[in-house]
Amino acid sequence: MKEFLSTAVILFLIMDPIGNVPVFLSVLKTVPEERRKKILVRELIVALLVLLIFFFIGKYLIIFLRLSQESICISGGIILFIIALKMIFPSYYSDHAENSGNEPVIVPLAVPLVAGPSALAVILLLPQTPFAVLVNNLLALFCAWIVSAAILVSSTRLYAILKMKGLMAMERLMGMILILMAVQMFLDGVKMMLSGVSLK
Repeated sequence: MKEFLSTAVILFLIMDPIGNVPVFLSVLKTVPEERRKKILVRELIVALLVLLIFFFIGKYLIIFLRLSQESICISGGIILFIIALKMIFPSYYSDHAENSGNEPVIVPLAVPLVAGPSALAVILLLPQTPFAVLVNNLLALFCAWIVSAAILVSSTRLYAILKMKGLMAMERLMGMILILMAVQMFLDGVKMMLSGVSLK
């Protein structure tokens, strides 16, 4: 249960639905209001499919690259730390806020905002064995996606309540939590590596 919650929280923080609310609203501002929810649901489903594809090919890629559990933990910790720093010190939303006026299809809402490089990289690093761990991580992915989807579908209401400053404050708080988890993952990897060296 502890591993399930930890994985779900990490994936939720990386998907960063709170930070993506202003971007989603900006991208959809020229779309008729009655179409927005349908587009959001469609893009979120596409994002889930992309995440699942990477989830199931991850173990084969790790085997092909001959990655050890220690390297996965250490690299995962470094990736999470970098993501967390970007959440705490954001470059605002200029990178994804532009919209040509057309209805978005896959880009940028599904990819890279929900199923972004950071989320895909972490999913590739999730352990796939034994089978119980695979199921645990898959359920954690679904839970993180469902919560993220619920927040993004309610983005208009959430923005009206929290405004930009409130959203940025929440994103920075999530970034600080993610830094703690990243450091712990890095230390676990180093501990495993040192244990292996001492055994030799």
